[in-house]
Amino acid sequence: MIRNVHTRRFPRPVPPELLATLGTDDDRLWPVADWPPTRLDGPPVPGTTAGHGPVRYVLEEVAPDRLRFRFTAPTGLHGYHEFTISGDALTHVLEGTLHGWTRLSWPLVFRPLHDALLEQLLDRAELAVTGRVSRPVKWSRYVRFLRALARNRSRSPRPSATLRA
Repeated sequence: MIRNVHTRRFPRPVPPELLATLGTDDDRLWPVADWPPTRLDGPPVPGTTAGHGPVRYVLEEVAPDRLRFRFTAPTGLHGYHEFTISGDALTHVLEGTLHGWTRLSWPLVFRPLHDALLEQLLDRAELAVTGRVSRPVKWSRYVRFLRALARNRSRSPRPSATLRA
């Protein structure tokens, strides 16, 4: 079982409309400059599919102060993630169980990337709420290494069909 929590408090209440922008063209939370964008495949209502990169989910609960998504991919992750606003705090919780290859890939690859992404998301929330970011997150060497590996892998030439025959 994994439980991963990221919370940031602000000097004033978090406006609920900030959460409503998640996955839209006017997204004020997701750090799209550095990460694959999260997108809703329809209106923000229960049953709408969504995702970012290889991670897919379905929107289960919608309230002005809460969005909860159930994972549908990768296949080895069973659980949910949610965003909640409670007064002056924005919290993201990921909870689930790991099966198969995700038992290894979560701690070695996906958790460090997930944590970096969520801290950047909270920086963007801080900017939206206060107009500035007091201590912007800095990626660890390991996160920079993982991102470089992914970038190099996506640039590597793929063998043509004729070479595979």
